Amino acid sequence: MSVTESKSELFTVCGVDVVESGAKAREAPRSESSVFEHYIQPCLAEMLGTALFVFVGCVSVVGNAGLSGCLQPALAHGLALGVLIMVFGEISGGHLNPAVTLCVALCGGMKLALLAPYVLAQLLGSMVGAALAKAVSPSANFSSAAGGAFDVVQTSGAVGAATVAEMLMTLVLTLVVCMGAVNAKTKTQLAPLCIGLVVTANILASAFVSGGCMNPARAFGPAVAAKHWEHHWVYWVGPICGALLTVSMVRLFFGDQKTRVIWK
Repeated sequence: MSVTESKSELFTVCGVDVVESGAKAREAPRSESSVFEHYIQPCLAEMLGTALFVFVGCVSVVGNAGLSGCLQPALAHGLALGVLIMVFGEISGGHLNPAVTLCVALCGGMKLALLAPYVLAQLLGSMVGAALAKAVSPSANFSSAAGGAFDVVQTSGAVGAATVAEMLMTLVLTLVVCMGAVNAKTKTQLAPLCIGLVVTANILASAFVSGGCMNPARAFGPAVAAKHWEHHWVYWVGPICGALLTVSMVRLFFGDQKTRVIWK
């Protein structure tokens, strides 16, 4: 996800670059700075960006504990995400979400070799962000809000509705990401704003059904910090299924000629 074209779309896994010298091209070894910028720097950006996003999200939830409504967490998550995408978009794509990374990778927006490192960096960042939120929050408020972890699903009967809600909300989010920031035919410079707004809207819409997570990393870090694992799998299964649905739609119907696998 980037304002113009994410560097994650330009990554190559090969170990050599082609360099023109006069009329003759030759192969040159990849420099250390190139390896850093193409592989290490993006993962560091994903880790830091996810840490900051989770920190803001958790602190907003803890601060909203005991209050009615979800406007504060919705605005905090959406605004923080939009700004962080603008800041880190040209380095890593500004995914900050394993479901988004999976969707972007399968839609051709980044090399599959970077999928696992990105997800690992995001999970590490989420733990750091949740730990920082715990450190700055009053212990009583932190406990009452479960540290910003998702505790909306209280009964086994509500699990199905929460999973479907997470799937559909993530479908909307990843569709905006792919069509607004990856697909060449529809990408826009307003992608960070659109992504932040859709996250805000989704949280407002589904806060009392599933909590409006849409992001396994956002669920994982707070679960570790607060030791709250009840129904945690919902926030992996729902977002991943939503991301895969978006991949199917983009690859089959809505992608540009380069992205579609049929009807080229």
